[in-house]
Amino acid sequence: MRIEKVHSHLNGREWILVHERKIWSEIEKVISVIDAKACKTKVSGEKTMKDRLLYSPTAINKCFKTELAKLNWGEVRTDYWVTDDFDLIRKTITLPAAEQKKRIESERKQPIRSYNQTDFQKNRVAIEVQFGKYSFISYDIFVKHMAFYVGDKIDVGIEILPMKSLQGEMSLGVGYYEAALYDIARQGRGVPAVPLVLIGIVP
Repeated sequence: MRIEKVHSHLNGREWILVHERKIWSEIEKVISVIDAKACKTKVSGEKTMKDRLLYSPTAINKCFKTELAKLNWGEVRTDYWVTDDFDLIRKTITLPAAEQKKRIESERKQPIRSYNQTDFQKNRVAIEVQFGKYSFISYDIFVKHMAFYVGDKIDVGIEILPMKSLQGEMSLGVGYYEAALYDIARQGRGVPAVPLVLIGIVP
C-alpha cells in the first residue's frame, strides 16, 4: 500500500519529523510493505455488492500488527478514575491515576476505574490503524489520543485510514480519511487539543 494524503493537526507531523524522524520512516516502510492484493479476501454478502471480492479490514489490521510488531511497536494502556462530579473531574484529570482516586475519595465521591488502550505506541507516539466503523475513528481522534496526551503518555497521535477510493472496495460502514478530515475541520483549529497526523492510504 502507499500513502495518498497526510494531514498534520497542531503540527503533529512536524513534531515527528523534528524529534522522531526514524518513527516517520518506520511508518512509511510499514505501509509500503502491506500487500493490498493479499488482503482482498472478503466475499461480500451485502445486497449492493453481492459476491463481490472486497478488501478485508481484519486482514489489513493483521498485516499492520505483524509489521509494526517487528519494529517493537506495542499495545499500551492508560488507567484513570472518573466520578459523577464534573468540576472534580476537571480538577483531577491531569493527576496520576493513584492521586485521582485519592482526591475523588477525599471529596466523598465514588471513584470509578476506567482506561483507554492504544494498539501501537513507541517513543511517545501512538498509532491507531482504523478500518472499522465511522464511530471508531471519532473515538480514536477525540477520546483515545486525547486521553493518552492528557495522561502524558504521548506527544502525537497517528490515525491510519483508508482513502474513500479504498473504502469503496470494502464493506459498508467503514470510515475513511476524507470524512475524518472534515470532522476535524468543522471543530475549529484547536480541537481536539492534541497533535495528530491523519494518514490516508490506498492500494
